[in-house]
Amino acid sequence: MKFAPVAALALLAALPANAQEVTLRFQHFVSPMSANPTHFMQPWAEKIEADSGGRIKIELYPAMQLGGTAQEMFDMVRDGVVDGGWIAPSYQPGRFPEAEALELPFMVTKSAEEASRAAWVYGQKHLLDDFEGVKVVAMHMHGRGLIHKKGDPVETAADFRGLKLRGPSRPATLLLEKLGAAPVGMPVMAFPEALSKGVLDGGVITWELAPSLKLNELAPTHTDVAGEKSLYNLFLVWGMNQSKYDALPDDLKAVIDANSGFYTSAWSGRAHDIGDAEGKAKMEEAGNLITQMSDEATSEIHALGDEVIAEWVVEMNGKGLNAEALLSDARAAVQVTRDIEGTRDY
Repeated sequence: MKFAPVAALALLAALPANAQEVTLRFQHFVSPMSANPTHFMQPWAEKIEADSGGRIKIELYPAMQLGGTAQEMFDMVRDGVVDGGWIAPSYQPGRFPEAEALELPFMVTKSAEEASRAAWVYGQKHLLDDFEGVKVVAMHMHGRGLIHKKGDPVETAADFRGLKLRGPSRPATLLLEKLGAAPVGMPVMAFPEALSKGVLDGGVITWELAPSLKLNELAPTHTDVAGEKSLYNLFLVWGMNQSKYDALPDDLKAVIDANSGFYTSAWSGRAHDIGDAEGKAKMEEAGNLITQMSDEATSEIHALGDEVIAEWVVEMNGKGLNAEALLSDARAAVQVTRDIEGTRDY
């Protein structure tokens, strides 16, 4: 019996490496009640735990609870300050220029799931070098961007003139400037305070975030453009620290890999579509004014969007990029992924 403790220690030492248990801390910058955390991040974390037999546990920290800012998320994930998280490249204008191709006006459809399929396809060809140090789990887009504001709705291009509007990305800001608005760049969680203090007249944002940002009270008129293409959209990355991933045993890497990629990106996009439907319904229940621009007004804005794209091409070419190829590949990715029949259960 005196050898039992020694034998037990020897047995523990001999357990295979695949018995390792890992806890990963993932952080994001929105409310835990928002669409992506509710319909993607939490179910994804639960699936990782189930698929790994409980050996990988994902802890989710909303609203930047672990510190830092939304603008710093890429560096925090890459440098291992957090194990993983949600990255909005457009929050650092100029740092990820190739990602902007998907965010240009009227580039993607109003379906976030379709747009996210395109984001993964385009991203695999053009963006992996930009995210070196991050194990990319999903590249995706949120849903359609709309104009939410106080007072009367915008119905024509001329109605934008002089409005102070929150701009979520550089391409969206460039379009707002073309429309004669005064865009103000800020993270999404700063939007309600800016509205309540009168700093802004409104902003462009999705349906899904409207309830959590209390837009039913702060910006109760909502306007979408006509047609199937979104006024603007935002490119996002769900990823983990590459070194943390590399340190996992092979069977746990396989779990992460099986829950990454094209279909995981589409799943993340679908979460936004669900959230958009829920958010719009809540704005309707609140009695808010919801309008859609005419085809004529939308065409006028589309023409200004084409000017933004043309100027973007010149700017990117000046930086040594092949902007025409980026634009062509982005459009091709949108089209080819729309032609995929059916969906996969996530």
